[in-house]
Order: sequence, then C-alpha cells, then structure tokens
Amino acid sequence: MLKYKQMQKAPGRTSRKTVLISTAAALLLSAVIFVSPSSAQEDQGAGTILSSLRDAIALSLKNNLNIQIQEKETDVSRAGVMLSRSALLPQVNLNGSYTKNDKVLEETIFTGYKNDNQLGLTLTQSLYSGGGNIAALKQARAGLRIQEETLKQEKLNVEFETKRLYYGLLLAYETERIAQDLFDQAEAHYKDVLAKFKEGTASKFDCLQSKVQVSKIMPELVRAKNAVELIKADLKKLLRLKMTEGLKVNDRLDYLPITIDEPEFLKTAYLNQPAMTIKELGIDFNKWAVRVARASNLPQVNASLDYEHRSNNLNTLLNSRQSNFSAGFSVSVPLFDGFSSKAKVDAAKARYQEAFLSKDDMSDQIAVDIKKACLDLRQSQAIIDYTKDNVGEAREALRISEVNYDNGMGTNLDVLDSQVSLSQIEKDLANGIYDYLMAQAFLDQTMGKLIQ
Repeated sequence: MLKYKQMQKAPGRTSRKTVLISTAAALLLSAVIFVSPSSAQEDQGAGTILSSLRDAIALSLKNNLNIQIQEKETDVSRAGVMLSRSALLPQVNLNGSYTKNDKVLEETIFTGYKNDNQLGLTLTQSLYSGGGNIAALKQARAGLRIQEETLKQEKLNVEFETKRLYYGLLLAYETERIAQDLFDQAEAHYKDVLAKFKEGTASKFDCLQSKVQVSKIMPELVRAKNAVELIKADLKKLLRLKMTEGLKVNDRLDYLPITIDEPEFLKTAYLNQPAMTIKELGIDFNKWAVRVARASNLPQVNASLDYEHRSNNLNTLLNSRQSNFSAGFSVSVPLFDGFSSKAKVDAAKARYQEAFLSKDDMSDQIAVDIKKACLDLRQSQAIIDYTKDNVGEAREALRISEVNYDNGMGTNLDVLDSQVSLSQIEKDLANGIYDYLMAQAFLDQTMGKLIQ
C-alpha cells in the first residue's frame, strides 16, 4: 500500500503512464474489432443454408462429378451386358444390291443377269461356341455389379468427406466461440485491472500482465476466424458452390453416443462394404474369364439361312419364280494357334487366383478398420466424459479467482490461469466430440452404411 501511495504522489508521471496504457489498450481493441468481425456462422444474406448434415450430403451427392462419371461407367457396363446377350440371339440382315454386267452367257449355262437385281434375308445363329458366349454374358453381368458397387463406394467416399468438412466447420465455429469468449474475458479483466490501477489498488505489473494476455489471445482469435473461412471454402468446393456465394450452417457441434458391438459391426461390414463385395465379384468375374479363354480353343458351330429374290427386271423381282433359299451350318475346329489360347487361359487362371488373395487382404483390412473405429469411439467417449464434467468446475474456478482478486485474496495470475484453463478444457471437449463424430463416420464408411 505504501508503494501505491508513493506512486500517487507523482501525479504527472503516473498520469502519463496511465494515458499511454489507456491509449495502447484503445489501439489494441480497435485492431481486434477490425480483424474480428461477427462470426461467419451469422453470414447475412447466405445463398445456401444447411440445416443439417443430411442437407449437406444430399447437395454433395447431387453435384459431385466423380459420382456422375461413375454413373456413366455403370451405364456403359449395362450396355455391355446387352452386347454380350446379343451373341446368343439370331442375327438377321436384309440385303439388297444391283450389279451392271457388261457380258454374260445367255446360251446353255446361266452365269447371271446383265442387270442383276438382288433382294434377300440372311439369318445366322451360333449353335455352340465352347461355352464362350454364355461365359461372356455372365462375366458382363458380374462387371455390371462391380460398377454398381463402385458407384456405392464413391457415394460412401463423398459422404465421408462431407462429414469431415461439415463437422470440421462446426468445430471451427466452436473454436472461434471459445477464442472469442477468452478474448472477451481477458479484455474485461484488463479493463477492470486498469481501473484498479488508476485508483491505486492494483499494481503496474498486474496491469501490464493483463494487457499482454489480451495481446497473446488476439492472434489465436484471428486464426480461429480464418480457420472458419478456410474450411467453409473447402466445403463450398465439395458442394460445387461458387466461392462468392454465401454459405450458412444452422447447426451445432453435438453427438449421440452409440452402443459399440464390434462383432456385429464386422459382420455388417463383410455383408455391405462395397470394397468387399467388389473383391467377391472379382472372383466371379475372373472365373468366367477363364471360361471365355478356354472357349477360344473349342469347336465353333454356326447355322445359317438365306432367302433371296434375283431378277434382271425390277418388275419381276418379287415373283415367286425368282426366289431361292439355302440353309446349312458350319463347324470350325481349332487345331493350332501358336499356343495363344493356352497363354490366355494361363493368364486368366492367374488373375482368378489373384482375386482370392485380394479378397483375403480386404477381409483383413476391414477387420483392422472396424477395430480402429471402435477404439477411437471408446477413446473419444472417455475424453468427452472427463472434460464434460470439468467444464462447470473450470467456470466456477474462474469465478472464485475473480472474486478473490477483487477482494485482495488472490493474484492476477490466478485469474489469467483460470481463463486459459476454462478455454483449454472447452477446446478439449469440442475436439473430443469432433473425434467421436469422425470415428462414427469412419465406422459407417467401413460398414458400407449410407445416410442417403
């Protein structure tokens, strides 16, 4: 107290210091107000408003180019099934021609007409192809199912990325709020200490310490606001929105705990995970590829039927006397092809065996992913449970430290430490909720679970 009274005896010197401190505080406050506009979450005139995660996922699935490309690939495979089926059906052609012959024999042997008009139908049918046509059809059907599962996998990937950015934006909003609260608390405390200093009831050290605390928090607040805008830009890109278009999210960072049942999760993943299904279909696809390769070295039997009208004059072309038909079949038996068929079969068998190995590897990877998701869920839940109960205690500790300082029973450092501790535990809680949501998103992706 003696020190404070001695300081009061030099009003000119003390007044100048007080003015300098007040001026610095005003400049600092002006700078913070300039770089710290209202939260981006309160974006006025937002062009797109997202009320829930489902809204974001629906928009991303609708606009995603990779999904649109994969849908076209699925259409290509569907056309491939129709093409393979056509090999099992008759081929019918309508033929017509006109030939002008300069000279023909007109005596005992008919060698054609000078004006040779022809019109006819040709029908061909494959009777036996060594099983190649049927195998090719089944292979095409397996290929179509692979493309359909690939489309589902692409949707799962887009959903997961949407969840990552959507939850990341909510976390950024929460981090910004925590930083803003910490700044407001530090600023209010500095003003209080400054007032006490003017009255002579606080030391210059406390005043400077409180001022420095505000300066230390300001960059953190600016970074939090920038993080909101950066994540929002990434989300706009995923949703295919213009960067100049507003985006508003009417949601908050929260979660609903789920029951962790690892065996059931693993069973669901094996049944529904597109990557696993694709590996199983790959075995089927390569099995039929072996059949197709073998068929190239087996006999080929085809039947044909021709019905033709031929005349020297168009007026008599369709006369029954000018018609003729022929029918028959052909057999082709490969004898030697330079071992090309054997090479095709060997390659197909190798891919068939490779498909089994690839499926086993995917099965092991899914088991690891399910284990990881369950561990992450338990870890995040433990952090949430621990920090959630301590947030209230941290607020109470801050209140007590402020009361003690006002009554001269505590130090300025106690207040500053309590402010930082409250901010840190709120961040830990927000990060714990985000980690839980992302673990759940990873689990859904691994199990092949689509929201839309």
